[in-house]
Amino acid sequence: MERLFRLAEHGTTVRRELLAGVTTFATMAYIVVVNPVILANAGIPREASLTATALAAAIGTLLMAFHANRPFAIAPYMGENAFIAFTVVQRMGVAWPVALGAVFLAGVLFTLLTLSGVRTWLAGALPRSLKHAFAAGIGLFLVFLGLAGAGLVVPGMPGAPVRLGDLGARPAQLAVGGFVLTAWLLVRRVPGALILGIAATAAASFLLGVTPPPAGLVSAPASLAPILFQLDIPGALTVQALPVVVIVFVMAFVDTLGTLLGLSARAGWLDERGDLPRIEQPMLADAVANLVAPVLGTTTCGAFVESATGIEAGGRTGLVGVVVALLFLATLVLGPVLTAIPPHACAVALVAIGLPMLEPVRHVEFGDLTEAIPALLTVALIALTFNIGVGMTAGLLAYPVLKVGAGRAREVAPAMWALAALSLLFFVVHPRG
Repeated sequence: MERLFRLAEHGTTVRRELLAGVTTFATMAYIVVVNPVILANAGIPREASLTATALAAAIGTLLMAFHANRPFAIAPYMGENAFIAFTVVQRMGVAWPVALGAVFLAGVLFTLLTLSGVRTWLAGALPRSLKHAFAAGIGLFLVFLGLAGAGLVVPGMPGAPVRLGDLGARPAQLAVGGFVLTAWLLVRRVPGALILGIAATAAASFLLGVTPPPAGLVSAPASLAPILFQLDIPGALTVQALPVVVIVFVMAFVDTLGTLLGLSARAGWLDERGDLPRIEQPMLADAVANLVAPVLGTTTCGAFVESATGIEAGGRTGLVGVVVALLFLATLVLGPVLTAIPPHACAVALVAIGLPMLEPVRHVEFGDLTEAIPALLTVALIALTFNIGVGMTAGLLAYPVLKVGAGRAREVAPAMWALAALSLLFFVVHPRG
């Protein structure tokens, strides 16, 4: 352990790293349940998706552990999975194998840019206000998605786009009760609050006969055959799908950069300029994970912000990731239980997840309208169009336009103009109606 992870150098012990690993897993285990539910909306079989989610998380986290020796756990991203399911597949009409091909191409781009150092250069082009707005917009989107999944928000009548759902419906009542329980657990800082909220809501649903109980407790892992190697790379190179590659790249780029810097700040690893030394190592682990994930049949992976719980528990090395990866592999035999969890139980986690993702919006410079208006467009359009790509590209396009209008074009980095041009391309080829 000492030779592999240099525990003494990082001021930690095996026992502390093991505890940190269990803590991190407990706070992010919900992804094994929630990711397949969301991707089922894209037509990806839920049982196979569960296997792919667990394997992608395990492989990605091991890459981070052994290549970067950091306690950052990797798993399929929330937000990116919803973008693929609801925007790319349902709204744009792109088949899910093509969407996975786009994720793979974005992973190739990640890898090349990381190895060349361009990815670090691009990081400096994104304004802080838009980074914060991306996170807040996706958080609000997930809250909306959770409320809709629970039946608490439904399509409205003329003059009202949405309205309150039927509070007399048993799934809605269970979702409300589950969210209250989850909120209590979060307030008391109980480790694993999200997965406990999901489990309690699902158990109540089984006991009350709202949802059929699982057929068993354990079984052999579901086969990956329906989704393994099904990605369509040539299809992702078409005019219709190429903007998807761009948006997946931008979303994952922002998520990963923000998460790595935020976690490193909490661990005290940033230098005097606010940079993470040797950031290329965790970035490369993240990039390679995004080559593996679509091959397995799942969406964009990256470092999870929930890794902060393990860091708070004292985790400082890749040994934390080894523990997390082994626990993800253990979930492979729990398929009957995990796939029986109803959508209204998963909705509890989606609403709760939105809370920490909304927090960064307070860092937007609202006194500067050239910063605030693009942030507003990003957050509002992500939620109100039910389309993450529309909101993100609107912000990327509005930012340089407003800076030019204010006579402050010099504040726009050269790479930002390239991102704005790609965003304009997204709107040109985006399907109408």
